[in-house]
Amino acid sequence: MNQDQETEIHLSHQIQPPFCFCPLCGGKLGKKKIKAQEPDRLICSQCSFIYYLDPKVAAGTLTFYEKRIVLVKRGISPGYGKWVIPGGFVDRGETLEDAAVRETLEETGLRVRINSLLNVYSYPGQAVIVAAFLAEVLAGVPTARDETLEVGLFLYEEIPWSELAFSSTRDALIDFKKRQFCSTA
Repeated sequence: MNQDQETEIHLSHQIQPPFCFCPLCGGKLGKKKIKAQEPDRLICSQCSFIYYLDPKVAAGTLTFYEKRIVLVKRGISPGYGKWVIPGGFVDRGETLEDAAVRETLEETGLRVRINSLLNVYSYPGQAVIVAAFLAEVLAGVPTARDETLEVGLFLYEEIPWSELAFSSTRDALIDFKKRQFCSTA
């Protein structure tokens, strides 16, 4: 499968999930409004099961290594070849903090400790909610690992803004700068 096909499949899952059949009885799912103030829901035509399209939750870290911000160049879609803070999806039963620490290790080889929540980011029409944490390095050397093409270390002024993959990365970096400014004022 080439990169364009992979991107197209991923985006189709984010924008319009291709769920057609009930996971309980196999009946056909159809869109129907249950409450006037809510969006259409997928409802089984046979057993009336409601299939809620819940958001996905991701967690990441804004981490410094040798006084530089750690960013990773994505090796997967979406955002292949673009820069992001280390992070990824939270597994069922996993805390946000544990997911952020795990994903940072998986992508960069850095063992980190969470210091505080930076912010939570969600956007209209997007399925992913991102929790960004400020973290400090405990051990390791930045190394490109799972799903990562490269690890970059940037001063704030050197961030490749036009090459960032997601709004959440941009917003986390901006929020970090605001927080840093407020703490020195």
